[in-house]
Amino acid sequence: MDVYDPIAHLYDGWSRQVTEDVGFYVEEALAAGGPVVELGAGTGRVAIPTALAGVPVIGVDASPGMLAVCRARAAAAGVAGLLDLREGDYRDPPVTERVRLVTCPFRAYLHLHTDAERLAALRAALELLEPGGRLAFDVFAPSRRDIRETDRRWLEREPGIWERADWFPESRRLDLSVRGEDGETTMALAWVPTVEWGRLLGRAGFEAVECLGWFDRRPYRGGEDSVWLARRPA
Repeated sequence: MDVYDPIAHLYDGWSRQVTEDVGFYVEEALAAGGPVVELGAGTGRVAIPTALAGVPVIGVDASPGMLAVCRARAAAAGVAGLLDLREGDYRDPPVTERVRLVTCPFRAYLHLHTDAERLAALRAALELLEPGGRLAFDVFAPSRRDIRETDRRWLEREPGIWERADWFPESRRLDLSVRGEDGETTMALAWVPTVEWGRLLGRAGFEAVECLGWFDRRPYRGGEDSVWLARRPA
């Protein structure tokens, strides 16, 4: 069972306010054409708006529960025909197609805990791209203030949905717990400094790496969040 299966029916409520990235990824998909591959598609928070914009999506996720919710949501939205959902790991995604765009939204690469795992995932994404195609993803590295204000505290993120962050700065690990009436889980996340993501992308074979500071495409000037665009060599 995947760590997200227990909260598959809680996830949309938990992530309800996370909307700032959707327009960015939809714009990237429209510019690329389609289909696009979305790694960590989950319940379709980004994939369904992308399909509603007319771009076919191959969505990969390790959680069968999350994919079941996504299928139901896609059918309700009338875009089931534009979503090809596949269960799998984004270090070895079950995709043979080559596309112009691969995305990995909502910090999903933080589920990777070692440079070897990160490189495997980035190289897998590279292999899915046509020459000149792009990878887009976002990650974060917490500030001391964020750690101080949230560490080991249960906070009500949405009505009836609680979240707790257990931070381990020395090992750069976060144990994030989510609970509500429809389920609960704890997931282990890991972060690296922003500069390390740039190095990893280069080692994976990407070029023209661009680091943005937010989804409005402002340049990165420091801070917790970083948004990355990287191109496979032509």
